[in-house]
Amino acid sequence: MHGIFYEGESFGVFLLVTVFLGGGAGALAGRAIALTWRPAPMVLAYMIVLGWAVRFIHFSLFGGTLLSLQYYAADTAVAIACASAGFLYTRRRQMARQYGFLNLPS
Repeated sequence: MHGIFYEGESFGVFLLVTVFLGGGAGALAGRAIALTWRPAPMVLAYMIVLGWAVRFIHFSLFGGTLLSLQYYAADTAVAIACASAGFLYTRRRQMARQYGFLNLPS
């Protein structure tokens, strides 16, 4: 895994910026997309932009590589995974609350 998802010896930076900050922002964005009843593909569009923001934080604060397709893909994949989880969790709660009569036992 060394060097595939993160640069050099900076696994702690990867956890802090990509997983906690990027993943947390992704989960909250996925929740917001679901709460406004927007379609699921919007998650992908927003996370592409968030991936660039996470890559910029790596570059500006920790001296990481800004224009690296490999690390951008890793950052974006984490953001998409967290955003999808946030979206699905919130959408399931919405559907159960809105259409709870469909789940009644017959």
